[in-house]
Amino acid sequence: MFSCTFFGHRNTSKEIKPLLKNILIDLIENKNITKFYVGTHGSFDITVQKLLKELKEDYPHINYYIVLAYLPQKNNSYNDYDNTIYPDLENIPLKYAIIERNKWMINKSDYIVCYVENTFSNAHKFLELARKKNKIIINLYSK
Repeated sequence: MFSCTFFGHRNTSKEIKPLLKNILIDLIENKNITKFYVGTHGSFDITVQKLLKELKEDYPHINYYIVLAYLPQKNNSYNDYDNTIYPDLENIPLKYAIIERNKWMINKSDYIVCYVENTFSNAHKFLELARKKNKIIINLYSK
């Protein structure tokens, strides 16, 4: 069994949803991926979360985890998800929490699905880190 994580720009078009769904189905059916880690910031993460929740109905054997960079507030909306993970980030300054969370997700994953279209973004930095760690990368921007 393999695992996958996701990175993308905060403002990613919803037009990628059909392509992303097809890739997720392929990963589940053909690559034996059963564990997914997804963040909480930006439209790409929200699209991934919604698709995984939807796909869980057809593929009940998969698990997906919402990986938090910060401890949630009492009124947060993460109650909709079965599994949230908060990596050991308590001692990390808040401005570095997302960076450290993303590194944690890369280390836990075999596959990276991303939407990275420019080289000056944080998403691109994490894409490069994943390459250095020899992760299997699927960039939706190049599809």
